[in-house]
Amino acid sequence: MSITEFRPSGGGPAPAGGTDLAVRVRGLVKTFGEHRAVDGIDLDVRSGEIFGVLGPNGAGKTTTLRMLATLLKIDEGRAEIFGVDVAGNPHVIRQLVGVTGQYASVDENLTARENLWLFSRLQGVAGPRARSISTELLGQFGLEDAADKPISQFSGGMRRRLDLAASLITRPPLIFLDEPTTGLDPRTRGQMWDTIRGLVADGCTVLLTTQYLDEADQLADRVAVIDHGRKVAEGTPDELKTAVGDSTLQLLLADPGEVPTAVEVVRRVLGSEPVLSPEKGRLNVPLDQADLAADVLIALRSAGVSITSVSVDKPSLDEVFLALTGHETDGDDEKRTKENR
Repeated sequence: MSITEFRPSGGGPAPAGGTDLAVRVRGLVKTFGEHRAVDGIDLDVRSGEIFGVLGPNGAGKTTTLRMLATLLKIDEGRAEIFGVDVAGNPHVIRQLVGVTGQYASVDENLTARENLWLFSRLQGVAGPRARSISTELLGQFGLEDAADKPISQFSGGMRRRLDLAASLITRPPLIFLDEPTTGLDPRTRGQMWDTIRGLVADGCTVLLTTQYLDEADQLADRVAVIDHGRKVAEGTPDELKTAVGDSTLQLLLADPGEVPTAVEVVRRVLGSEPVLSPEKGRLNVPLDQADLAADVLIALRSAGVSITSVSVDKPSLDEVFLALTGHETDGDDEKRTKENR
């Protein structure tokens, strides 16, 4: 298959045959020595959506993205992008995707304008058009005032925006964002979120990996939760929350040593298992009905369990992740090192 089988559409190449799936993955596997970084993952990403891949460091998120972007060889399974086989047609795939990694890939010694011009030329854009594209992207990402400053003077947020701009030079229909807001302050994260929403409004599809639960909740139309290289759940944020319960009773015990007693009380009253938080003495109790919280509190008082604070809220993706994996999204550095290798 050649790139001539694709036609420009919405600023980037699109499959001639057409498909409502931007990404289709079945049984994807990647191993590094004895470590199985990706272990049989299936994914369906619909055109025009933001699809979030949520998991801790070392879960296999970056490895999965790198295989889809043809940066790593697929060991087992099959992946298609707009119906094109990733392993069989890597040159075509590279015309269909833009990639923004965890760390900015810009040249520190060049200005923002020079970086975008250089990336344009490397992608085969003619000189005059490369200059025009650079100016357009600098304006789109609010970098006009810093266009001729060296990257060494840029803040982290400015670097991330420039890196994202570079991935849009050829206006690909699919954008891979690998933890795009890592290390950014809350205000800059919010700006990046607006930029990502704008990409989808302009017709792009976004596959986003993140370890930030609130980011997946804010941005993603659908979310796949992966842990230790396997997909453990998939659905809209609301569907995943509903799977945990209509409401969540959050308890902080005065004595963390009373957690086993509190767990037994919850099991007896509700017949369900509470989720233990990494914070000592804190429990999250899924509730089918919010008024069941009173039954739990009365039973805990009768059992002599003292409570410091209590609240009833709709479940968050934090509770979902804890319930699915038994731990929070902080992973260990050793697994992350293996994955990045």
